[in-house]
Amino acid sequence: MKLIRYGITLKRITEDDLELLRGWRNSDHVSRFMEYREYITSEMQKKWFNTINNPDNYYYIIIYKGEKVGVINEKGFDSGRGTTESGLFLASEKYVGTHVPVLASLILLEMSYYFMGGTDSYIRVLRNNSAAISYNTSLGYELCEGQEDVENQLYKLTRETFIDKTYKIRKAAQQVSGGNPNYEIVWEPGDYAIGLAQESEELFKKGPIRFLDRWENDCHIFYYPVDLDNPPFNDVEPYEVSPHKYYEKLKNKISR
Repeated sequence: MKLIRYGITLKRITEDDLELLRGWRNSDHVSRFMEYREYITSEMQKKWFNTINNPDNYYYIIIYKGEKVGVINEKGFDSGRGTTESGLFLASEKYVGTHVPVLASLILLEMSYYFMGGTDSYIRVLRNNSAAISYNTSLGYELCEGQEDVENQLYKLTRETFIDKTYKIRKAAQQVSGGNPNYEIVWEPGDYAIGLAQESEELFKKGPIRFLDRWENDCHIFYYPVDLDNPPFNDVEPYEVSPHKYYEKLKNKISR
């Protein structure tokens, strides 16, 4: 699975990516800003992957100009409440303070708010990570009540604040990336092998947005020309508990 927009690609992680991610995660540059800072073994990494490799969680490698530069994620999506928790880290300090993490965040949040029916996004940031706090507040995240003295602080971003706060940034990003308005979601052969693509395609069909689609190199590409002045809100039917259980319920209906 890939999300493509603003000249950035977010590629859903696979088992082949685990050692690369483990190396990044164990580096001092990354681990010092994490709540969990112990050394991660190969077995620990595989165990973690088995818990998140499902339709409830989306972890992506950020790719910029062909280079893998970091990880961004959205986990525990709960459409019954419209909430999700996100996170991001960069593989090296080279891209800290650049437009790359900003664009990656915009792509992830647009996916949540526009196409998955999300309403609120939460993040956790260590209180001494001033750079991350500045970056996230620029996107519209606000410190939650009662978090002032907490070490790993909780921040919240509403859909309305995101739309208002990032309008100019997203407008500029679209122009810089050639004016292409399309948001592309790419399902690869491996996504069909595990059933992820079929489940998500059915969810798309239920929503009010009518995606265009095409096939290229055995990949099914769904794309939608986003009008930033008239954002496409997809308020889907609330899931039972999580996307995975919603998908199971939907498949049962289809099979009857």
